[in-house]
Amino acid sequence: MALTDQMERQGHWLFKYRSILPLLIFILGLYIFVQNEANPSNWIVEQTVYEHVYELGCLLISLFGFFIRVYTVGFTPPNTSGRNTERQVADVLNTKGIYSVMRNPLYVGNFFMWLGIAMLTGDLWFTFSFILLYFLYYERIIFTEEQFLKAKFGDTYINWAAKTPVVVPNFKNFVKNEYKFNWRKVLRQEKNGFSAVFIIFSLFDIIGEQMKVLPEYNIVLHIAGALSVLAYLILKFLKYQTKLLQDPV
Repeated sequence: MALTDQMERQGHWLFKYRSILPLLIFILGLYIFVQNEANPSNWIVEQTVYEHVYELGCLLISLFGFFIRVYTVGFTPPNTSGRNTERQVADVLNTKGIYSVMRNPLYVGNFFMWLGIAMLTGDLWFTFSFILLYFLYYERIIFTEEQFLKAKFGDTYINWAAKTPVVVPNFKNFVKNEYKFNWRKVLRQEKNGFSAVFIIFSLFDIIGEQMKVLPEYNIVLHIAGALSVLAYLILKFLKYQTKLLQDPV
């Protein structure tokens, strides 16, 4: 089998089971986090005044990734490239807005969302391993998607890809979005990621503080987590029981 065919086949397989990667990161990260909490000497900021500042920084990194996803999804028209490798839908090639500065903004958003969680473990080697694994994992998926887009759009895609970086943005190329921001689409599609970030950070905080003699729970974080769950439930109800979040015909 040719190397390109092998990479494309692997890309289809990895995308099909893409939900496994976050689960593995979460389980392994939680295990390492518990080990560091049990052995404070493993983490230089553990039980210091900088611990909460570091945790806040990790949360902001994850929320930064979420913001990238929100911006991308909000300005993306329906039936366009970028969401699947099997039964692909791409009536239009995204070349404006965030897609004018990089070709894979959704994957960049996902990266920062999970980078914040990986960093929360306090383990430098785990964080570096996550970065390496993430890029090796999504390299195949991106290759597979680009094969599809090149076959469908031909020179249009080739010319756009030639001047648009894969993941490192080139803001000099920015072209204004053609469509208005679709807040309904964002609320429909991104509610899961928003609540997941706060639930995971709250869970880490609860487990970490439970292991201390005098726990000091981050009440603000837990309130935000509870509100995110409430928002998720409300949006889920609105999505399936009302027409409020449906796009205008």
